[in-house]
Amino acid sequence: SQDHYNLVERGIEQSLVPTLQELGLVELPYWSLASGFLTGKYRPGVAVDSQRAEGAGAYLNDPRNVELLSVLDGVAAELGTSVTAVSLAWLAAQPTVAAPIASARTVDQLQDLLELSTIQLGDEQLAAINTASLR
Repeated sequence: SQDHYNLVERGIEQSLVPTLQELGLVELPYWSLASGFLTGKYRPGVAVDSQRAEGAGAYLNDPRNVELLSVLDGVAAELGTSVTAVSLAWLAAQPTVAAPIASARTVDQLQDLLELSTIQLGDEQLAAINTASLR
């Protein structure tokens, strides 16, 4: 299955994910980084020069998403990695996800995407991210 799924868009967990689990199928989520919001570059009061700035910046209107960024910042600092890699690692850790789909607009953005292959979130980190994401 290929659906819109990430830390700020978790609607498929209620209906589709149980069906995937029951049938032994996997998810290949797109928009894994919520149009770039889950890279951490969109912050309150920060203007971002990007074609996606309006869409991704809209997530800042929900205070829960701003708090989620703080939690992602903390986990990224603990692991010495990027918010992008942590966001993708959370998605990759979900039981039905085979691999998150993410893309880079520039060569510089590739490093953050590739960091996913070098990190694994611990149970406490996953729980903290889940708590912040589900508030």
